[in-house]
Amino acid sequence: YKLRTETRWSRSLLFAPEQIFPCMQGLTLQYPTYFLVFCVLLGLGYAFLLYFRNRSFAERSRRVNPWLGALRAIVVSLIAFLLLGPLLRSILTETQKPIVVIAQDASESMTADMDEEERTAFQQSLEQTVEQLSERYEVATYNFGDEVREGLNFEFTDKVTDISELLSELYDRYSHQNLGAIVLATDGVYNQGSNPAYSLTKLSAPVYSIAVGDTVPKRDVLLRRVFNNNIAYLGDRFSIQVDVQAQNAAGTATSLTVRRITANGAGPVLERVPISIDRNDFFTTKELVLTADVAGVQRYRISVNSIEGEATTANNSRDIFVDVLDARQKILLLADAPHPDLSAMRQVLKGNKNYEIDLTYADNPNLSVNDYDFVVLHQLPSKRYDIGAVLNRLNQRNIPRLFVVGTQTDLGKLNAAQKLLNIRGDGRNTNDVQGRVQSDFNLFTLNEDLSIELPNFSPLLVPFGEFTATGSGEVLLSQRIGKVDTEYPLLVLGESDGRKTGVLAGEGFWKWRLFDFLQHQNHELTNELFGKTIQYLSTKEDKRRFRASVAKNIFNENERIQFNAELYNANYELINEAEAELSIRGAGGENYDFAFSRVGNAYELEAGILPVGDYTFRARTTSGGEQLVFDGRFSVQPVQLELYQTTANHNLLRLLAGEYGGELFAPGATSQLTSALLDRDLKPVRYDTVKTRSVINLQWIFWLLFALLGLEWFGRRWFGSY
Repeated sequence: YKLRTETRWSRSLLFAPEQIFPCMQGLTLQYPTYFLVFCVLLGLGYAFLLYFRNRSFAERSRRVNPWLGALRAIVVSLIAFLLLGPLLRSILTETQKPIVVIAQDASESMTADMDEEERTAFQQSLEQTVEQLSERYEVATYNFGDEVREGLNFEFTDKVTDISELLSELYDRYSHQNLGAIVLATDGVYNQGSNPAYSLTKLSAPVYSIAVGDTVPKRDVLLRRVFNNNIAYLGDRFSIQVDVQAQNAAGTATSLTVRRITANGAGPVLERVPISIDRNDFFTTKELVLTADVAGVQRYRISVNSIEGEATTANNSRDIFVDVLDARQKILLLADAPHPDLSAMRQVLKGNKNYEIDLTYADNPNLSVNDYDFVVLHQLPSKRYDIGAVLNRLNQRNIPRLFVVGTQTDLGKLNAAQKLLNIRGDGRNTNDVQGRVQSDFNLFTLNEDLSIELPNFSPLLVPFGEFTATGSGEVLLSQRIGKVDTEYPLLVLGESDGRKTGVLAGEGFWKWRLFDFLQHQNHELTNELFGKTIQYLSTKEDKRRFRASVAKNIFNENERIQFNAELYNANYELINEAEAELSIRGAGGENYDFAFSRVGNAYELEAGILPVGDYTFRARTTSGGEQLVFDGRFSVQPVQLELYQTTANHNLLRLLAGEYGGELFAPGATSQLTSALLDRDLKPVRYDTVKTRSVINLQWIFWLLFALLGLEWFGRRWFGSY
């Protein structure tokens, strides 16, 4: 114990209390030290009152009363002293050996140039180094690659190497400890993270490197990098940019090819580009253009043909995954009769390559709306065609629609077919009406020029009557009749019975389109107005009560697969009382079953790391007696970064060793490394920890008081007092 007493009274004395009372060393009182005098007086007074005139032991020796009184005085004084709350301070001294960190690169590139015998020898030499250093130092071992892990293993399966992450991790763990040295066993090849030589991490310990691998470039042709978009749309052409590198292969020729990989294997060559290698240090970039002609996650294999004498062909090919989305929508223009509006609308829709447009009329005996995603009803329902069956089918399939009102429209049936706009009129009279953009419309945004110029466009032909917006629809355009701006709606958008619906209360859109071209030599304003209207109405909202989603559609093989799920009750309130399960099925028939965990009001699941391939998943739950399912898909792509740089980078290791004051050693010179670390004679560090605890909590104090009181009781009993 380091002994010390701190009191206000001690500062006024010529001598400190611990000098006068050595037994008080290490004690700190919460009250002035002179209170100890009162404790002693209290004990003496109590004993005096109890034993001074006590004649119970008169027949015994005269020494009985003084001895019993002394015991009682000591006990009472100690109890009074404990009530002052004395604290006992002690210093614990801990000696920490110097820490030597040995970190081994566990990536695939480490064993590219090792046979089985060399691999075994490397493992034995590194384990022997750990054993020898452990006799003097505290040795901490780590593997690094995809991530930093404690301990050593010699499987070398990590797909990437991140040296800067290792240095940052060591700095976080040991910057305030007695870190003596760091030993890196690596080939110096890194393909993730920043350059460790320029890392902001400043370690206080020297860095020693065991330089693994061969720095002599071999005869090799490889795919250095491949750049591609992860998403393409069906029918689009997308490009793939490929960097091809060759070493010591001047005067040879190869070719770059790409194939689609299916469940039955590699398909025919989609693209082929010849490459002539004209120098030993060769590099070129080629662009391949493919067509996304099949929906879903497509796997493509890009490869270069091998050349004679090539060191390895493992880096001659690479697989990429592209998620081809089918965003096409089939739109039907269904009309009462031919009209210039139909041609104008068709021209607008044809500008969007994701739309397939069909035009037909209400008298078509083979009319079917089942296969369409959106329907424009031009002057329907009309006085000639009721189209009740068509409307019922649209309602059954929840197909959104746009009503275009004209002189042939039956207004009564129109009002019954939708709940956004009510028109009171007979339809025999019409008005010439211009449009005005409503400033409070917020379903989507429009060009400000449209708000300025639309009131000047040619008027539409609108039924004469009273117009009232009903339901939850929003008015995009209101009517301007002559010079008067009215509150009558002209174009209303919203939901009617849970289906997106729009009503354009006039015909003559073709005149707007012609006027737009006359004023601007283009159709940008009318294309934006009609195009965004159709885009809003045709976009389907996901109203399923149970939904599951994966973090992304394409994962790397070293990434963990994350899922989320949501369950809604009949009022579309988020709940998670029911159990939810997930099944994953691989292309080869593998099955993986999981159970979701409840997090907040939703569900989460981590499926771990899965092998390379294509997968489908099905999430299941039961709510309100109804079984709900959700299906999806994702793919896992290979990570081949370690195969594309086969030459060791010892210059980086030499730079790290020089920057941090270490040395570079070959794999066969680990004994020299051990000697260098032992000769460095790293010093241990002493840490002093001050510990304070209350004296009243010491167990031996209790037993001391118990023994003194027991001894007094025994004496009184022995001498006949009790």
